[in-house]
Amino acid sequence: MTKFLLAVHVLAAIVAVGPVTVAASMFPPAARRALDPPPAGPRAADAVARVATVELLHRICRVYAVVGVVVPVFGFATAKNMGVLGDAWLIASIVLTALAAAVLVVLVLPRQEAVVRGLLPEGAGDAGAAAAAGDGPAAGATGVAAGVAGVTAAAATVRGAVTVTRRDTVRLAVFTGVFNLLWAAVTVLMIVRPGSTTGA
Repeated sequence: MTKFLLAVHVLAAIVAVGPVTVAASMFPPAARRALDPPPAGPRAADAVARVATVELLHRICRVYAVVGVVVPVFGFATAKNMGVLGDAWLIASIVLTALAAAVLVVLVLPRQEAVVRGLLPEGAGDAGAAAAAGDGPAAGATGVAAGVAGVTAAAATVRGAVTVTRRDTVRLAVFTGVFNLLWAAVTVLMIVRPGSTTGA
């Protein structure tokens, strides 16, 4: 049973935490590219694709953060079966895991959400959708143009009381780096297990 629980714990960490760390790391540079003025000419629609990429990365972080709840659940079950709940390395891992979760939930995800909302100003998406809903290729082209115009206006947009700037993406990158470092420390502790008497 211990081997089964450990296998599920490790697989859950890879499947759930892995995508979050990768997507969260990709989010700040993707957001900075989306904040840049959109290219002119035939590549103007690239600006819409940039915003869509930012939205996708945030969705990955949000969904897999919820899935990641199974990691500590199976971790506790494994530790109980191994009889190491009182070991210092496990306690340190639990503390670091809690800190990593707090950084993700309190500092990373809300700021990602603010950036996404800043890139999608109120009414811009609705205007593009309404224009694209018309008949004929002209209406579709109008919808794309409206979407590009909305992204252009979003380079420094206020939605509610939040202003999205490049400095916000830099600050978000710092918090994301802290989250990744905490998880890296947990991984090392789980592998090395300093002071453990259950073997290497």
